[in-house]
Amino acid sequence: MAFFMLSSTRPLALLSATDLAKEHERLHTEVAQLKQAVTSHALVDQAIGVVVVLGRIPPEDAWRVLRDVSQRANVKLNLVAEHLLDFAQGGLLPDDEREELQRAMVRYASLRPPSSSPSQSPSPEQAGE
Repeated sequence: MAFFMLSSTRPLALLSATDLAKEHERLHTEVAQLKQAVTSHALVDQAIGVVVVLGRIPPEDAWRVLRDVSQRANVKLNLVAEHLLDFAQGGLLPDDEREELQRAMVRYASLRPPSSSPSQSPSPEQAGE
């Protein structure tokens, strides 16, 4: 038995049952990857919110802070986001990530115009107390 499938690269292709099974598996894998990406994106967005609150900086700068912490601590961004969310709920932040977070928040806070910077931003230790 033969089946037809529509795709963007092959408008009307004749597929065998084996081809259909392979295509089904490929699509199943792609869906799993997309689900993982959506979950990962949500974690990073929540971590950005934590950095916004801790550093009293705009979300664009908070994204840069997370990226900097990830690069400088040599830890994947998703893992930094997970650690930061744990920290926001009373957990511990690994020392290297905590130090990089402090440096990055100071770095980006100093780039803002004086009129929009708060009198004093809490450090991650102060926020966790």
